[in-house]
Amino acid sequence: MNDRARATAVALSPVFLPAQRSVGALLTAPRPVVLEAPKPPVERGPRRSTRAGVLALLVVLVGLLGATGSATAADDPAHRQASAVAAAQPTGPTGPTEPGGVTIEIGTPDKPSESVTILLLLTVLSVAPSLLLLCTCFTKIFVVLSITRNALGLTNVPPNQVMAGLALFLSLFIMGPVVSEVNAQGVQPYLDGSKTQSQAFNDGIKPLREFMLKQTRPEEIALFTKVAGADKPANAQDVPNTTLIPAFVLSELRAAMLIGFVLFIPFLVIDMVVSASLMSLGMMMLPPVTVALPFKLLLFVLANGWGLLITALVGTYQ
Repeated sequence: MNDRARATAVALSPVFLPAQRSVGALLTAPRPVVLEAPKPPVERGPRRSTRAGVLALLVVLVGLLGATGSATAADDPAHRQASAVAAAQPTGPTGPTEPGGVTIEIGTPDKPSESVTILLLLTVLSVAPSLLLLCTCFTKIFVVLSITRNALGLTNVPPNQVMAGLALFLSLFIMGPVVSEVNAQGVQPYLDGSKTQSQAFNDGIKPLREFMLKQTRPEEIALFTKVAGADKPANAQDVPNTTLIPAFVLSELRAAMLIGFVLFIPFLVIDMVVSASLMSLGMMMLPPVTVALPFKLLLFVLANGWGLLITALVGTYQ
């Protein structure tokens, strides 16, 4: 066995010997050293210092030019002579100054000034809501529309903004002739200067007083006259404005409630019929308002309720 092993080793040794030698030669062979030339440093120019130097040089040159110009002007004999003449010439005495103060111009006797006109316009705009509510038909129309909405069983439909807008435009439609007369008799003559303030007010309020007197009940005027402790007026023209305006408002509220009562009757009948029908059918848990609402709306639309209502409201002022 030993001889066979030796023979095998001797036979295989030539095969593995070159590989062993090649690996050993690679491990022991010296590696070549590559020498690289050092990279030249990147030169960064002093840009900031150069810019600063240029700016400083420009500033120095400008200063030198200014100094040279001022010295040349100072050395000029004509300039010196003009300066001396101006200094030697005396100045004249100044007149007395007027004392300061505040002047208020109301205007000429024939025509008011613009400031007074603007003040009057602002005053009218500030009291316009009160005039609209108390001296026009706005209150009556708005109350009637609100009662109609409640009779139908609608809480927020139409909304208050729509109701107020409709009442406002109906009031302008009804009060149009009265407003035109007030403008023609009071406002325009005062702006033109043909009437004084008191005359324009007395003439301008006459159309409005006539409108309120037509719509005011004598009982209301007598009530406020008695409450005020004043004497009974001889005629309608002697009724003061402080008595006429509240009497007119009470008369408008009374008329609005009477119209609302008439409007409520047909819708109340529908509610009663629907309630009796539900009770007979044993549907006590079903709210009658919900069932009656479609029938109310159908009746109101088929009868042209809005047209009849507006026609009746406008007809009360004609």
